[in-house]
Amino acid sequence: MNEKSVENEHIPVMLQECIDALKVKDNGRYIDCTIGGAGHSSLIMKSAKNVHLLGFDADRKNFNKAKKRLAEYGDNVSIVNTNFVNLKEEAEKLGFEPVDGILFDLGLSSMQLSEDGAGFSFQYDAPLDMRFNTEEGLTAADIVNSYSEKEIADLIFKYGEETQSRKIARAIVSSRPIRTTTELADVILGVIPKRGKIHPATKTFQALRIAVNNELDNLESALQQAIELLDEHGRLVIMSYHSLEDRIVKTTIKDASITCKCPPGLPVCTCNTIPRLIPVTHKVVVPGEEEIKNNPRSRSAKLRVAERINKNRT
Repeated sequence: MNEKSVENEHIPVMLQECIDALKVKDNGRYIDCTIGGAGHSSLIMKSAKNVHLLGFDADRKNFNKAKKRLAEYGDNVSIVNTNFVNLKEEAEKLGFEPVDGILFDLGLSSMQLSEDGAGFSFQYDAPLDMRFNTEEGLTAADIVNSYSEKEIADLIFKYGEETQSRKIARAIVSSRPIRTTTELADVILGVIPKRGKIHPATKTFQALRIAVNNELDNLESALQQAIELLDEHGRLVIMSYHSLEDRIVKTTIKDASITCKCPPGLPVCTCNTIPRLIPVTHKVVVPGEEEIKNNPRSRSAKLRVAERINKNRT
């Protein structure tokens, strides 16, 4: 393995923590909604006897790599090349329900960040694409070169939480056309000087990627579908990497764990709310110092776990 391939090899984040949280058991059925390089899925398959797995990935290259890596498990593994927003539809189509555990690892893999032509990172000069599925949808270049200044500023502020979004949007519009990652990064660097380790373009690239792939809406939908697919005591394990994702995960678990939605002050509950989840991790789990040292990309990871309850009452 050459130096470049070592650098770009994807290291699964909080690998053992995720497997422990799933409580993998013999003859269990599990879904990996973001199979990537199959790091987590490989360990799921090795953790018990006769495990069955359904994997999802919208990225065709990830799909092919995962399929090859897990080929030894034959019919026990099914992988579909689609976004996890289609989770319930695909699971029902394959008769893969109910399931004992569902994993979401929402981070962009090292392989995706380093792929030529993907355009996810300003560290590599590539066309501004950023689509997980390169056969459909709007590209980042489409947004950068066709949206109004206000639309770009709002998008960068909403999805990148960038306080200087208006300044960046103004610079983008005045520098059109912008076709590559390097061109966009240079435009941003021209109006926001670099201070510290974080590149000024980081939040803008995040915002564009989220918008291009409709990531937050897809996540909200997929989490609700996941809850429905889980069997009694099935585990929902989600690893997020920025505050917008984590907020959705936290809110979803909290809302599904509520035991009463009646207005405050009522002497008796009349809403008949039935909770669907119980939190397993009451505080977010983060990587340890050793893991962050060995894999710096893990530093922003946040792990939350919940368990399905009251399955037969919904």
